Amino acid sequence: MRILVATNLGGLDDMISPVFARCQTFTLVETDGKEIKNVEVIPNQFMNAVHGAGIQVGQYLISQGINVAIAGNFGPNVSSILMQSGIETISAQGKVRDVIEKYLNGEISQQTGAPVAPPPTAPPPAYPPYQPPYQPYQSSHSLQSQDIDERLKMLEEQIAKLEDMVNGIKKKIEELKGE
Repeated sequence: MRILVATNLGGLDDMISPVFARCQTFTLVETDGKEIKNVEVIPNQFMNAVHGAGIQVGQYLISQGINVAIAGNFGPNVSSILMQSGIETISAQGKVRDVIEKYLNGEISQQTGAPVAPPPTAPPPAYPPYQPPYQPYQSSHSLQSQDIDERLKMLEEQIAKLEDMVNGIKKKIEELKGE
């Protein structure tokens, strides 16, 4: 089974993204029964699409043979595409590993293609607009040195994770060349 999870930085220890089509990365988890066999982090090439990100991500999922998609919420466009293709959508929050294990153990209800929205009485989620890591959230002259240190640390951590992703991709390329 191939499960695609919307994530921020990716991996089993990352948190599930509250959005699907415009998340930063996808964590692809391949399972055999209740056992996780392979995990791959894929950058979301559609997250900055001017329009139609949901449609593009939906088409990508179909082409990759995905069986299940997991995110905090799904937009109407991607929900429609996934429903028509038979890909299950799971709306969940928490750490990727925990949610995958709950899904594999049948502890999470499945909603095949049904759009997931917050209950009518709940206020809409207040997510800050996405800003790429290399853009400051405010002008640099108003940042205090502590804010700069925190941002530098965060950016260094993101670089390290991206380098790990690149190394993993290079390793897969070498494995494929060797076959």
